Amino acid sequence: MSELNLPILDLSQLDEGPDAAASFRAALRAATHDVGFFYLTGTGVTAELSERLHRTARAFFELPEADKLAIENIHSPQFRGYTRVGGERTQGQVDWREQIDIGPERGVVDEPDAPDFARLTGPNLWPDAQPELREVVTEWQDHLSGVARKLLRAWAVALGAPESYFDEHFGDPATLLKIVRYPGSREPEPQQGVGAHKDSGVLTLLWVEPGKGGLQVEREGTWVDAPPIDGAFVVNIGEMLEYATGGYLTATNHRVVSPRFPADRISIPFFFNPALDARLPVIDLPAELAAEARGVTQDPANPIHALYGENALKSRLRAHPDVAERWHADLLAARA
Repeated sequence: MSELNLPILDLSQLDEGPDAAASFRAALRAATHDVGFFYLTGTGVTAELSERLHRTARAFFELPEADKLAIENIHSPQFRGYTRVGGERTQGQVDWREQIDIGPERGVVDEPDAPDFARLTGPNLWPDAQPELREVVTEWQDHLSGVARKLLRAWAVALGAPESYFDEHFGDPATLLKIVRYPGSREPEPQQGVGAHKDSGVLTLLWVEPGKGGLQVEREGTWVDAPPIDGAFVVNIGEMLEYATGGYLTATNHRVVSPRFPADRISIPFFFNPALDARLPVIDLPAELAAEARGVTQDPANPIHALYGENALKSRLRAHPDVAERWHADLLAARA
């Protein structure tokens, strides 16, 4: 592995016989133990689907401001819909991007004794001016959910657990798709597209506009570039998978640097996470792997919860203070 790059894994090896599948699982375990990030090819996502999603994403951001603000996330207690430039924060600092957040399409939970994180369950906000967005997003989510499940089964075997381990404990996944545009910056110094952070869930599959760099991964205290590779996703694990492996697998800090004006950049991360009420048990690792587990990262400012809904709610309240203040002031007060 070169200093400025990440491992490249081919998911199709899982379908090429026992030896190829074992080789893939070993590479998957090593990449996420050592780095927490890798490139993934062989996913079966066609160039036509990627181009259609890219084209639709561009069309969304080119809508008149009024059409985008009609579905602004300030209208959604579930933090869904459009976020204007500067409307999200990482580590308390403003991220220079605009985006639309899309989760599972569900009804609102209206039960007085429901846990706090149940407030994240509900409908999406879709732009009336662009009905095709929902169609292509649904197709994308369905395909990437299949890729994510295939990866998790490979991880389970690679970690000495039954292949069905994650399927049994995941429940109905609480996925999240973000379609993001990073506007170009005129500032002389690199600006924060999104600040340094670790993902709060299990697994992220990231599609990046071809030829557009900006993603950086922290390795041994140094920020290294992770430029897009045609036909590949950038994959990283989140805090929940670090938790479930006692720190054998690593959730890694990453960030995005804003492009230089007049350039911009489209990025589409897909977060595959367990049900909000799912609690991932710690895997009983084989002795040789357990000996290399580093323990779960302890950060008082960012505690990792075993229950995914608590992780997700923590993340959303912190990232979108305007939505939190409008709809969840009681939760903010309780956490003060």
